[in-house]
Amino acid sequence: MDNSNTTPKLLVEYVRDGLVEQSHYGFVVLADKTRAFDFTGDSKDYPFYLRSCAKPLQATLIIDYGVDTFFDFNEEEIALCCASHAGEVIHVQTAVNLLKKIGLDESYLKCGLHKPISKKEQEKLLLEGKTENVFQNNCVGKHIMMLAICQVKNWDLTTYDKPEHPLQKAIKEQIYKLCHITKNYPVTTDGCGVPIHSMPLKNMLHGYLNVFCNDKYAKITNAFKNHPYIIGGENRLDTLVMESSKDLAAKVGAGGLCIVVNTKEEEAFVVKICDSDMKARELVVVDTLRNLHWADIKVERDIKTLHGQIVGEMITLLD
Repeated sequence: MDNSNTTPKLLVEYVRDGLVEQSHYGFVVLADKTRAFDFTGDSKDYPFYLRSCAKPLQATLIIDYGVDTFFDFNEEEIALCCASHAGEVIHVQTAVNLLKKIGLDESYLKCGLHKPISKKEQEKLLLEGKTENVFQNNCVGKHIMMLAICQVKNWDLTTYDKPEHPLQKAIKEQIYKLCHITKNYPVTTDGCGVPIHSMPLKNMLHGYLNVFCNDKYAKITNAFKNHPYIIGGENRLDTLVMESSKDLAAKVGAGGLCIVVNTKEEEAFVVKICDSDMKARELVVVDTLRNLHWADIKVERDIKTLHGQIVGEMITLLD
C-alpha cells in the first residue's frame, strides 16, 4: 500500500546553537462523536497499525462476555489488561495475581520476554544479576486477558495467538465495530506475537470515543482514570497525561502513537509521529493538550550537555 500521497507536517525541531539538528514529522487528528478531521498534516486516510493502542478496544470483550464478573476482576486488574506497563513491582504483582486468579500458570503465556521498560528495574536486575521475567513484558496483561476470555468461552488455550483462532476473529470483529470500519485493512503480527490491525487515524478515534464515552465500558474508563500508573508507569506518557486530569484517558502505542480522550467533553485526539521518536511524541501531545485547554503539563525542552549546559531547545510547530 502506497503512502506517498500522505502529507505529514513538521511538528518538532531540535535547535542546537542556532542550527536545526533533528526534524520530526507527523499528524494530529481531532474528533468528537460526530466527526473527525486532520488537524495537523493530511493523513489522507492512510491506515496505520494500532499497536498497543488496540488494548482498551480488545479489553471490551471482557465486558461483553462477562469475563470481568466471572473472575471478579478489580479495577487494577482491568487496567493491567489494557496496559503497556514499565515492568515495575506493582505491575508484576498484579500480573502474577491475575494469572493465578484465572487458574493458569506462565507456561500458557505467549507474549515472550523483553527487558522491563523501567530504567530503575533494568538497573535493579543488573545489580542483582537477574534476568527479566515474562511478567515484566509490557503486554503480559493483554495476554492474560486473552487467556481469561478463552477460559470463559471454552476456546483452545494453546493457539490463542493465531489469526484463525476464535478469539482473534472476535477481536477483529469487535475492533471493526467500535472503530466504524467497513472494509478490510492490512493485519500484521505485533511485537508480542498476536495479530494487530491497521486503520486510518480517524477510525482509531471513533473506537476510543465508543469505549471511553460509553457507560457500558465504564469499568475500563474507571480503570484508566483511577490507576494511571498501572497503565504505564515510570516515565510513561499516558500515565503523565492521566495524572494531570481526571477527565483524560490516554494510551500510547508503538510507532509513534498516542490517543487521548477527554471524557467530559467527549472529544479525542491522536498523535502519530512518523519516525516514532518518543520525545517528539511527548512534546506534541503535551502542547496539543495545552492548546485545547485540557491540561498544562511541564516537560523538559532544553537540550543540555552532560555538564548541564543548555545548548539548545526542542520546539513544537503546531497550528
